[in-house]
Amino acid sequence: MSRAKKLKKTLVEQILDKAGIAHEGLALNALEGKLDDLPREHIFKTLALNGDKTGPLIGIVPITSHLSEKKLAQVSGNKKVTMIPQKDLQQTTGYVHGANNPVGIRQKHRYPIYIDQVALEMGEMIVSAGEIGRSVRLNSQQLASFVGADFADLME
Repeated sequence: MSRAKKLKKTLVEQILDKAGIAHEGLALNALEGKLDDLPREHIFKTLALNGDKTGPLIGIVPITSHLSEKKLAQVSGNKKVTMIPQKDLQQTTGYVHGANNPVGIRQKHRYPIYIDQVALEMGEMIVSAGEIGRSVRLNSQQLASFVGADFADLME
């Protein structure tokens, strides 16, 4: 790969490197539908929510699916969870809409993180790398172990 085409690693990729977690950096923007022929069901969105008992928490589901707030509330010990308004997202997670990622959020905050169990069944997943247009592909179990996430049925 020529020097001009090599992408500078994001902070998330640097954290994964330091932790010895194998990953592949990808330049793709799921918000704009630019997915480079990757299987859509392997690309996951990182959603920030507020629980009535826990406060902020993170739910991660495929971009092809919808998060069930009821299921997330149940597995997280809340009666109700609601999406954090987009205007409050950066203040809460440290990331703008489209750049939220479990690695960066776990480094800054100790929010509970839940990943839909389909990621475990797939074996690998693609999540944001902390910048718009950048993602990482990595082993689902390694990611969950690194960020202290639990797998659960989260989809509607």
